[in-house]
Amino acid sequence: MRDSWPLLEKIPFPALQRRRLDTLQVNLGYRCNQSCVHCHVNAGPNRTEEMDGDTVDLVLQVLDRRHVGKLDLTGGAPELNPHFRRLVRAARDMGVHVTDRCNLTILEVEGHEDLAQFLADQQVEIVASMPCYLEDNVDRQRGKGVFETSIRSLKALNELGYGIEGTGLALSLVYNPQGPSLPPNQIALEADYKRMLGERYGISFTQLYTLANMPIQRFGAVLATHNQLEDYMALLQHAHRDENLDGVMCRNTISVDYRGYLYDCDFNQMLDLPLSSLPGERTHLSALLHTDLAGTSIKVAGHCFGCTAGQGSSCGGALKEAAE
Repeated sequence: MRDSWPLLEKIPFPALQRRRLDTLQVNLGYRCNQSCVHCHVNAGPNRTEEMDGDTVDLVLQVLDRRHVGKLDLTGGAPELNPHFRRLVRAARDMGVHVTDRCNLTILEVEGHEDLAQFLADQQVEIVASMPCYLEDNVDRQRGKGVFETSIRSLKALNELGYGIEGTGLALSLVYNPQGPSLPPNQIALEADYKRMLGERYGISFTQLYTLANMPIQRFGAVLATHNQLEDYMALLQHAHRDENLDGVMCRNTISVDYRGYLYDCDFNQMLDLPLSSLPGERTHLSALLHTDLAGTSIKVAGHCFGCTAGQGSSCGGALKEAAE
């Protein structure tokens, strides 16, 4: 689905170039045990696409050959891929820092009851979606009962040492706005999250990431249906800050889809804007075994303002403190 693309394509964005690759962000498939309103991947229980074993082997080869220090695993629910644990073990054996973008509810899905212990044993960083500290808001965005399950999962992770100072087990939470608005100040909101989750549930976590909702896929379709897409794009453009261009994730991260094709970022992947120098062509992961992409141009369009508006937004949260 590219409902928002005709508008996004017409909106110019400043030119960007790649730097040295330090992070491989790998989408292991679109299957998920949830169907969230804000999901830019359009993932869900009925999706069947997933990365096969040969492509997982190629991911490991690239990590080794290119000396890439970070592996960022995403989906769908990446843990549903049958090769997930093998990939994590092999990457950690290489000394690669592994991040699992976890929806928390997967920890209670049948067959994954030992997942939290596995992640702790492998010293995997967990980045978990938690769009609010209030039950009604979370369930409205992610489905009925998700908040309660997420709280239980966070408590279980705390018991393993996640989010506890001194353990080395990082547990970051991710906030997304409920609708077509910019995230609030990340530092202030993190303080609210820590106070509310700590006082009400005894939960600790490492840090909070605030992410702007991207006007693509499921969220873009909702905006278009309610005639809010143009207004939301105007909001993002008006809030653009040039200083955020230096820190956007596409400069040193490459996104890999479940088939092994490369994209400048996860959002370009969902818009089917492959990393390539010629129209109609795609660059496969195998190219990274012998090609350095530093200095090449990044494909940009109107949706990129979602990463540079206000504080800025990336897979690692805000880029700058909010403007006064």
